[in-house]
Amino acid sequence: MLLGELGAALAAITGSDGSASFDAAAVRGERACFLVAYDADGLAVGCGALRSLSGDVAELKRMYARPGSGAGRFILEALERQALDFGYTEAWLETRKVNRRAVAFYAKHGYRVIPNYGKYIGRDEAVCFGKILNASYRRPRAGGDPSSASVSTAHANLGSRLRGNDGL
Repeated sequence: MLLGELGAALAAITGSDGSASFDAAAVRGERACFLVAYDADGLAVGCGALRSLSGDVAELKRMYARPGSGAGRFILEALERQALDFGYTEAWLETRKVNRRAVAFYAKHGYRVIPNYGKYIGRDEAVCFGKILNASYRRPRAGGDPSSASVSTAHANLGSRLRGNDGL
């Protein structure tokens, strides 16, 4: 359902639903995941995936939050924490330049424009972003500092829950 909403939104903005750039099998493997965010009533309000791009780089895919849900930043933070837990040091992604809302969202959250990579090389409509991941997002380990769990606490305060690999 969420991927369908994302596809419709992308098609309205870019003329393409983006589904050709996503293979669900790529987020079922090792060091990959698909997360779904739920609101306090158990309604799915957003999703996002990550997969391995190279040894140290995770690629974010199919990020979507229902407008007005407030779930976008929580999904992004959860994906970044998961990437760190998988051993990645950077996260990269691609969006279309015309998708101004997405471009502004990623810039606001510390992503910087990088040279287009992979199949996006030479595609003028594409803009790629990258971010060095902050180890302070890492989940606390046994005996660790509980203050590092603030992002998880924020999820609880929002009333959202994140579940991995649901719906794939």
